[in-house]
Amino acid sequence: METFFLLILISIMIAALASGFPVAFALPGSAILTIGLAALSGYIFEGNVKEYFAHDGPIEWLTAGITNFRGVYWDVESDTLIAIPLFIFMGIMLQKSKIAEDLLVTMGQLFGPLPGGLGISVIFVGALLAATTGIVGATVIAMGLISLPAMLNNKYDKQLASGIVCSSGTLGQIIPPSIVLIILADQLGSATDVANNLRVNDYKQITGEFNMPGEFRVTSTSAGDMFLGALVPGLVLVGLYMLYVFVYSKLKPGSAPPVPYKGKFDFKFWTRVITIIIPPLALILAVLGSILAGIATVNQAGSIGAIGATLMAGYRVRTGKKDAYHPLILSVVSLVVIYVTSSFFDLNVKNIESNSNLFAIIFTAFFVILFLIGIGWSFWRTFKIENILKEVVTETCVTTSMVFIILLGAAMLTSGFRAFGGEELVRDFLQDLPGGFWTQFLVVMIVIFLLGFFLDFIEIAVVVVPIVAPILLAETGANVTAVWLGVMIGVNLQTSFLTPPFGFALFYLKGVAPKIIQTLDIWKGAVPFIALQLVGLGIVGFYPSLVNYLPNRTYLTSDVAPPPMNPKLQYCLQEYKFTKYFNEGEIINSAILEFQTAVPKNLPFDKSDIFQEHFDSAFGTFKIVKKLSEVQKNYDDFSINYRDLHFNVRKIQKRILKIESKIKKLEAEIRNLNSEEISEKNKLNQKIEEYYLEITEENNKIPNDWDLRNQEFKKIQKSKNIETKKYRKTVDQAYEALNQIALFIKDLDKLKSLAPNFEEMKNNLENQRFENTISDIDSIFEKISEVSGTDELANKLDDLISVLDTEEVNLEDAKITSNEIFDLLNQELSWRAEASKNLSPKLNKYNSIIKDSIGLRLQSKLSKEQAKFVANCNSVHRDISLNF
Repeated sequence: METFFLLILISIMIAALASGFPVAFALPGSAILTIGLAALSGYIFEGNVKEYFAHDGPIEWLTAGITNFRGVYWDVESDTLIAIPLFIFMGIMLQKSKIAEDLLVTMGQLFGPLPGGLGISVIFVGALLAATTGIVGATVIAMGLISLPAMLNNKYDKQLASGIVCSSGTLGQIIPPSIVLIILADQLGSATDVANNLRVNDYKQITGEFNMPGEFRVTSTSAGDMFLGALVPGLVLVGLYMLYVFVYSKLKPGSAPPVPYKGKFDFKFWTRVITIIIPPLALILAVLGSILAGIATVNQAGSIGAIGATLMAGYRVRTGKKDAYHPLILSVVSLVVIYVTSSFFDLNVKNIESNSNLFAIIFTAFFVILFLIGIGWSFWRTFKIENILKEVVTETCVTTSMVFIILLGAAMLTSGFRAFGGEELVRDFLQDLPGGFWTQFLVVMIVIFLLGFFLDFIEIAVVVVPIVAPILLAETGANVTAVWLGVMIGVNLQTSFLTPPFGFALFYLKGVAPKIIQTLDIWKGAVPFIALQLVGLGIVGFYPSLVNYLPNRTYLTSDVAPPPMNPKLQYCLQEYKFTKYFNEGEIINSAILEFQTAVPKNLPFDKSDIFQEHFDSAFGTFKIVKKLSEVQKNYDDFSINYRDLHFNVRKIQKRILKIESKIKKLEAEIRNLNSEEISEKNKLNQKIEEYYLEITEENNKIPNDWDLRNQEFKKIQKSKNIETKKYRKTVDQAYEALNQIALFIKDLDKLKSLAPNFEEMKNNLENQRFENTISDIDSIFEKISEVSGTDELANKLDDLISVLDTEEVNLEDAKITSNEIFDLLNQELSWRAEASKNLSPKLNKYNSIIKDSIGLRLQSKLSKEQAKFVANCNSVHRDISLNF
């Protein structure tokens, strides 16, 4: 019955949307109606309102929906969703101030003389507007009003011209900053948590282990990561569009003829081109560059975009006036001065140490005020001239409200969908498909593409993604990243603006197109560009590095980059280090031998042990690396023929586990029945017997050689894991010992500074002032803890206290212990002094050779070269299913 009510839920939603009922009310309304109907039916026919729900009851699911409402509301205050109104404001401000119009006209004049040049210029401007506005409706309408008549007047093919305008207008959905990317990041953030739980449960059930290794966790995503990941795929689409127009114009010269510029390409023309193109490019650089450089979060970048767009609008609305650029100049000069001052002075008011710092803070504060005046001046202009600011704010509020109301409605719909087991049905359907992840992924992409014919991108993102994304992300066969999945869905969703009958870009263009352009012309013109989007989708899917590399590299080279010890980096770092061992093994080995010969001879026993531990571990590394390489090769060779068997059997075992969970549920129901309800018990027992028959059938599908081959695989896998742990422990011990040695030498001056304290202690002891001696030792204890490698010395001091802290002090024992203390102290000072003079330079040279191999795991941060290697390595999806 749960499936029946699930169908009712979907039917009500489709009927409501098809009838034109507002989406914001259709989504939650269908959920509430279906939950209420199921509860009422359960009460009437079964006497239990929870009877027709997969889990829990109507109150719990309605409460869950309300909790989702509240969660979305509160998330707005702290999460990246706050960036949505900021980017919407930026886009509408640029469109209303006619900066987009200037771009279209200028670029048309620049590229027009080339075959297909006018069409290419429209695509180029569409990409620029996508990176500054991200508002499909505004972009399509603006280009439809300006560039479409220009192309038609210059004898462009109607269908080609329509397709160019529609497709380039939709680039804002994938080229950052994009509203759809922010929404997808928000949805995928939650989906990642669910996917991790699914993986952990699978790992526990299959392996029996309670803790899943961190390297197998699904990495979450953010709006910033989505922006970085979508940048290259967006440019790929732009390149495909331009290439298509160029080739089309070559094959059919009459369809996209050159458009000669009637003016001159003189200094005045190029000045106008620069003044019109540079500000939008600067704004793009400020918004995306601040995210790329790690200077700003997405929210902060949105604020930069909104302010930047207003500054640009401030001079555009006063074009031709002498004071047009005054607010912009004032703001830019102020920013430059603030930046330069902050580079030379500490502007933190808590750290004022001199008059120069105080003067710098006052000086900077003055220019901050000037900067704010420039911004306020621009806002005032947009408010007073043509009432632009009011229109922008109004449209921003309307658009933002629409987005968030749909988000809230989708939260309730998702709750209802889960109430009737919809999520489990989808998961079971996808997981039962042959071919693993890629079949599941292909089916999901096809469904999203088909839904794009009828639904808006927001509706698909907030309804479909929360259901399918956890399933795809949890799949270990491909182990895809959330960023890659989000960008793939984003590129797919872009087609929803072009696919008839409800492609919004098609309707936007039809509303402003000349009468000569028929609806059929627009539809036919969009078809090649839909195909190009699918080609782009295939390219991005086949080369995941196009998405993953930039977010990975930015993260690994940022100030918050994880240390090399991070579990997620180990696979790629091992590949990097083993290349070092094989290519530079002789150099590393020679460096170890050279450093060994330079070790001082007058070492205390404990220091000698530490040096020996380092050399034993360092030399032993090569043997372990060779052994681990052999074991890894055995593992890889065995996996080639074993992987398919493992995948198929695990699939069967998961089905068996699901059936067993159903049996447990039925057995619990039987225990809750009264002794009089015999018929109901018999019915449930009959179901249990049927389930046991299903388990038998599933077990019969498992090949006879499974146990033997699985045991053999486990043996190889265990050997690999043991050797891997042994390798990591060995190199860590080696480098930790080396770090200890370096710290001992560094603390020479600290130990020297304690020599007067030891002399005073000795003097008091010789004069039999025992209380003063104990006091001296206590004082030494307080300071000696800050000196590394003085444990033996501290133990001897403790022995001396034991001798002195008695009623009758044995002077002979006290003298012997005191001499031992001074012998040990002099030995420590002696070897450290010699090492500081002779060993330190060699140690630094030695460290520079081994830190990228033996010592890499214990470095604080990856080098740029290492970060690039790991970013590239982790950009490719890696099958980890054999670990589950």
